[in-house]
Amino acid sequence: MNADTVAVAATPFAYPFAPGRTALVVIDMQRDFIEPGGFGASLGNDVTRLHGAIGAIAALLAAWRARGWPIVHTRECHRGDLSDCPPAKRLRGGPSLRIGDPGPMGRVLIAGEPGASIIPALAPQGGEIVVDKPGKGMFYATGLHETLQARGVTHLVFTGVTTEVCVQTSMREANDRGYECLLVEDGTESYFPEFKAATLAMIAAQGAIVGWHAPSAALLEALVPA
Repeated sequence: MNADTVAVAATPFAYPFAPGRTALVVIDMQRDFIEPGGFGASLGNDVTRLHGAIGAIAALLAAWRARGWPIVHTRECHRGDLSDCPPAKRLRGGPSLRIGDPGPMGRVLIAGEPGASIIPALAPQGGEIVVDKPGKGMFYATGLHETLQARGVTHLVFTGVTTEVCVQTSMREANDRGYECLLVEDGTESYFPEFKAATLAMIAAQGAIVGWHAPSAALLEALVPA
């Protein structure tokens, strides 16, 4: 720790939080993953398993907004002509609805369709960064790194879904780019609880090889007053 950082109680040791230079990242809290009838449900998943992250994310959003700190929302979605969705992604598995198919919330995971939007409880506000990403990681084909660098961001606090796929991929991408990363334990969820547990263990192994994890309460307690 130094004079510019605040210690947050975390695993495997204290996380060096940097006020003003830490962006809150909310990964893919979209209707297509969270609500019945969307892509997550079409894969046979119980989407209610993801609802547990909403409260913690909302509390963190309020804290960041009160302080005017940077916030990033991501949406996994594709162009209407699917030119940015490789067949290796679209044709994988056996969902009842594939990417681009018409569903109850419009075409599945297509930019601009209702299902691709972020759930109302966590909707972005003016001035917040919103990234439409064609891949699992938030840096692939998005220009996000350059945007964060221009704003002086050095640290990232991760939330969102799903823990082991888009959240972990984005966190590993961020680690490779030099960001100090924290994953909020109760601000992320998976359709498979054992996958979430494994991801938390992997990222913090070997001295925070990818990053840290901590409950939202520990992070909120460490924040300077708004």
